[in-house]
Amino acid sequence: SIPRNWRVRQQRYSLKAEVCNACGKHIFPPRDVCPHCAEQKQSWTNLSGRGEVYSFTTMFNAPSGFAEYAPYTMALVRLAEGPMITAQLTDVEANSVKIGMPVEMVTRKLTQDSDEGQIVYGYKFRPVLQAA
Repeated sequence: SIPRNWRVRQQRYSLKAEVCNACGKHIFPPRDVCPHCAEQKQSWTNLSGRGEVYSFTTMFNAPSGFAEYAPYTMALVRLAEGPMITAQLTDVEANSVKIGMPVEMVTRKLTQDSDEGQIVYGYKFRPVLQAA
């Protein structure tokens, strides 16, 4: 829904996370209690959007709303700051994906809601571009 997408826009567009004030670990997605030390006080921070592929799979039977992307690769990405995040890989062929491959976050279209006509954007990851 539109209100839900508005509430999570910071996490989707800029990978905003929390840092626990007690143990210093990064928390993504944000939570009321730190999963590492159970403390409740956190501060906001921006994640770098850089990481590496920890694991991956190719989706051939896409769920409703994602059929236009099939087949596509989903990856578990370990961010440079520590959290693991599940996201679709883009700008790469499935047979080129390797565990340990460096990736970076990009904002791309996730899906389109046909009832409201809302286009939902969010994070995906692509291989790190080489400097020219």
